Amino acid sequence: MNTFQKLFIWDDAQTKNNLRWYYAVSSNEMPAKYLIAKKVAVEFHHNDDQDSLWKLHEDATSDFLALWQKIKNTSLELSQLEDANQNLMDLNVELVNRMLKKCNFCKWNCKVDRSIVDSNPKAKTGTCQLGEITRVGAYFHHRGEELIYRGSDGSGTIFFTSCNLRCSFCQNGDISKDKYNGNETTSDELAQISVLLRLEGCHNVNYVGGDPIVHLHTIVRAISKLKFFNFDTKMLRNLFKTKSDKFISYPLSKHFGNYKGKFNVPILWNSNFFMSMEAVRILRTIVDVWLPDFKFGNNKCARRLARTPWYFETVAELHKIIYDWGEDFSIRHLIMPNHVECCTKPVLKWIQENTPHALVNIMDQYHPDSFTNPNSPEYNPRYEDLSRFPTQEEIQDSYLYAKELHLNFEAITFENF
Repeated sequence: MNTFQKLFIWDDAQTKNNLRWYYAVSSNEMPAKYLIAKKVAVEFHHNDDQDSLWKLHEDATSDFLALWQKIKNTSLELSQLEDANQNLMDLNVELVNRMLKKCNFCKWNCKVDRSIVDSNPKAKTGTCQLGEITRVGAYFHHRGEELIYRGSDGSGTIFFTSCNLRCSFCQNGDISKDKYNGNETTSDELAQISVLLRLEGCHNVNYVGGDPIVHLHTIVRAISKLKFFNFDTKMLRNLFKTKSDKFISYPLSKHFGNYKGKFNVPILWNSNFFMSMEAVRILRTIVDVWLPDFKFGNNKCARRLARTPWYFETVAELHKIIYDWGEDFSIRHLIMPNHVECCTKPVLKWIQENTPHALVNIMDQYHPDSFTNPNSPEYNPRYEDLSRFPTQEEIQDSYLYAKELHLNFEAITFENF
C-alpha cells in the first residue's frame, strides 16, 4: 500500500486534489462509501410502492451525504456509528430488484421484466438482451489502466458480458457482443471475487464490460455482501474459472483491505455513462471514483457508429452531474481517425465549458477492431472511416487543442513520458 501512496503521480497537486477521496479509501485511510451507507438507517417494507421507496432513498441520501462529509473532514469516525439493521445499502438492493422487473438501468429505458427472461425463452428482452443472470468474462489485476488506478499492484478489474451500446469499433467486442461469453456469476460469487482481488493487493475493484450498468442488480447485491471471506480450496477453484491471472501467485493479506477491522475497497465505476438517472442516484451512495467514457461529440456519429440515440445529451448531463456533486472522477476520450473535428474537439470543448477542472485522459490507442477491422470477416465497409489507426497529425492536433483549452489532461495522458 505504501508503494501506491508513493507513486510519482500523486506529486501532481491537481491529480491528488481531484482524487482525494479515492486515494484515501485505496490507502485505507478512509472507509469506502458502501460502509458509510450501511450506517444510514432506513425503515421500509418489501410491499411499499416504488415511489415511496424513492422518496425514502432521497432522504437517506441526504443523511448519507451529511455523514460522508463529517467522515471526510474527520469530525466523525465510522466506528462511532452502529450498523443499522435496515440501512441504505438494503434499500439500494430493494430498488435495483424492483428496477430489474421493469428495467430502467440505462437510458434505453426498455421497461422489460428481466427477472423472467432466463426461464422463459419467449419473454421480451431489451437492448442488452439479458435476463437476470450475470456473466463475467474475465477478472484480473489490470496493469493497463491509468497509473492512478493500476498503481503498483493493478486495478482489480472485472469484465462483464453484454453492453447497452453497439459500438462498431469495440475493442472488447468478444464479450460486449456475445452475452454468453463468460461464466454465470451470482452476487455471492461476485462479492467473493471483489474481496479476493483486494486481498491480493489490487488498489480498487473496477467494474467494466461491455458495460457494468446492465448488471447493476448483481453488482449492488454483491457490494452489500462485501466482507472478509475465508477462502478455502473449493471456493478458490470455483472463482478461478474466470480469473485470467490465476497462474500468478498473489499472497492473500487482510492488510490490503482493512479499515479498522472492516473490509474496505474503493468501488470504481468504469462505464460508457449511458445510464438512467435512477441508476446514478443509487451509485452515488456506493461509487468512490468514477471513470466515464465520453466517446462522441454529436448524436449523428453516435447513431451511425454505435446505433445509439440521445447519446450526447445523456452522457454530457451525467458528466456534469457528478462534477457538480463533487465526486472523484476522471474522463476518458479516445481519439478516432477522421473524427477529430466532429468528436474529439467538441467533447474537449464541452469539458472545458462544463467540467473545467476534471482530469482527462485523451487516449491515442485506437485500433480498428470488430466491424472496423478490414482484416476481420466481420468488417463492414460502411465504417471505412474508422478502418485505420489515427495519424500522428490527428493525435497532435487533439493534444494541442486540449492544451489551448487549458484542460487538466497532461498528468494522466502522458504518465509514461
